[in-house]
Amino acid sequence: MADGAPSRDDVLSVDGLVVRYGSRVAVDGLSFSIGRGEIFGLLGPNGAGKTSTLSVIEGLQSPAAGTVLVDGQDAIRAPLAAKARLGVQLQASSFQPELGLEQLVRLYAGLYGLRLSGDGIRDRIEDAGLGDERAKRFKSLSGGQQQRFSLLIATLPRPLLMLLDEPTQGLDPQSRRQLWARIEGLRGEGGAILLTTHSMEEAQAVCDRIAIIDHGRLLATGSPAALIAEYREDPRVVRLARGEVTLEDVFIALTGSSIRD
Repeated sequence: MADGAPSRDDVLSVDGLVVRYGSRVAVDGLSFSIGRGEIFGLLGPNGAGKTSTLSVIEGLQSPAAGTVLVDGQDAIRAPLAAKARLGVQLQASSFQPELGLEQLVRLYAGLYGLRLSGDGIRDRIEDAGLGDERAKRFKSLSGGQQQRFSLLIATLPRPLLMLLDEPTQGLDPQSRRQLWARIEGLRGEGGAILLTTHSMEEAQAVCDRIAIIDHGRLLATGSPAALIAEYREDPRVVRLARGEVTLEDVFIALTGSSIRD
């Protein structure tokens, strides 16, 4: 693998992943791993292969080649066992807008097979920072509150691996910082997190390591600080930097400056 052979401490191991749509190769031999308690960022421009990679991990897409192990469970050959260890928060989540938060937690806890008391439901809502809103209907929440509630629902079964797809997209700075704190808290509960983001600030703030991909291929992996140090003297980065070199400078130097649709 690109960052070493899978170890028993890897919550996620992706090795040689290939995804094709007809003649188009969306993911081209991608390999990376995520350890327990780690927050890992998957970064790339539009069309880089991030969504296809997540789809295979979630069991929604069959790859042309490669392996994906979630806590040692083969996500391709034993998808149910792998899915039992996953929690997923998408960019946009649809909940029944007329239901209150307590009703929604009770509903989804039942779908997960969890038995929560009234106090248990209220405690989960309180832990998500939504205690003052628990009597509200979902449609009455602000954008940041909806994102926090979506994260709460995704973590109800205490998943070993959380997949977060652009978790703070469209949020104001205060809501974004609150969600970052909640993501950090998930790590403290012993799980691992894989997130995609277009925000280099977010990647630097919350990720222990990142992988930069483009055209389905791994370009670089390491901690944000290590990548900045590694590419600081690269002529492509030097031409882009306006003052101190940033992760965004490294990202654009590696993936190009052309706009992607």
